[in-house]
Amino acid sequence: EVLQNHVLEAKVFHTEYGTGVAILTGAHRFSLTTNIDDLKLRRMPEVPGLQKPPSCWAVLSQDRVTIVLLAVGQDLYLLDNTSCSVVVSEPRRVSVGSRAVCSPPHSLAGPFPCPPAVPRAALQPPALAGRSFPLLSHGQACTAGTPGPILARGKEVRIEWAQEASQEIFKIASMAPGALLLEAQKEYEKESQKADEYLREIKDQKLLPEAVSQCIEAAGYEHEPDTQKSLLRAASFGKCFIDKFPPEGFVRMCQDLRVLNAIRDYQIGIPLTFTQYKRLTIEVLLDRLVLRRLYPLAIRICEYLRLSEIQGVSRILAHWACYKVQQKDKSDEEVAHAINQKLGDTPGISYSEIASRAYDCGRTELAIKLLEYEPRSGEQVPLLLKMKRSKLALSKAIESGDTDL
Repeated sequence: EVLQNHVLEAKVFHTEYGTGVAILTGAHRFSLTTNIDDLKLRRMPEVPGLQKPPSCWAVLSQDRVTIVLLAVGQDLYLLDNTSCSVVVSEPRRVSVGSRAVCSPPHSLAGPFPCPPAVPRAALQPPALAGRSFPLLSHGQACTAGTPGPILARGKEVRIEWAQEASQEIFKIASMAPGALLLEAQKEYEKESQKADEYLREIKDQKLLPEAVSQCIEAAGYEHEPDTQKSLLRAASFGKCFIDKFPPEGFVRMCQDLRVLNAIRDYQIGIPLTFTQYKRLTIEVLLDRLVLRRLYPLAIRICEYLRLSEIQGVSRILAHWACYKVQQKDKSDEEVAHAINQKLGDTPGISYSEIASRAYDCGRTELAIKLLEYEPRSGEQVPLLLKMKRSKLALSKAIESGDTDL
């Protein structure tokens, strides 16, 4: 059949036992094999009334069972070895496109096997939104408290509830104040008189402050920088027509999005949502960057957000120095000099703590050299005694003039 009807589309999928491939033929029938090394195509049951390729389809494989899930119009069909069954039909709807939106009740929580890491309770209304929405097998949810990315072999799919502000602005034919303000700003860029018409409509309803706040809020939930900028430009445009609109929320959102876009970059790979970012707090995010040894980015974020030295830059530099002393490929003199050049007299940094870490790593001479930069004799002497350098400890105590030492 495959040779006679040709192949319209094929999808490669992975199981615990090997790599498989599913094929859609010109006769609009599905065939698949779960192991390409032992190529035995199995024809799946026919989908009733399927006269053209489905709008989308995916292969799910779990516990030695492989099924095909496909969308035909507003229906979802499930193909297993023996039957074809409808998963979703009216009045429950699924729209297929760059955004997948499911309406209640539990439109996507059908009888197909969910990956263990994605509980059925997570698939609830109001909506799911993302750039793409292939269903994956053997995925792992990484939620940090909210719906987020599902990590699978070689790709990441983001699943997230569409927030109310985003729904109000982007739903079809929306007349929400945020949607009208966004259109007004776009028309203004085109130098069209429609901008004034949209703006007057919002102002006549006295909803301009709400429109600005809606655009600011929606920008936080968007993951595409272009969409974020479009919403923030609309908010900035609307602010110009409001007396004494508080700028703090707009400025804070711009800062948060700049940080989020930096850590979402593929070279960093921390795809936090805005909600997750707020729950984690900036301190926890900085700790994650430090654990990944992304010190330059962590420092730039601290400087950009103008965090206090002790809370931000000093703490990160101290972590960097403690990591630096563990590197065995450089001499003690080089490491000590590099640390002093980077740290200098930065407030909140204790050279004695860094020296203690060096001593714990078996680098006693490096620890002694680092203690030379410690301005407090009370921190030098105890560590020198711990390292059994009594003469040097006595010398430092005498130099300090502290009789207690």
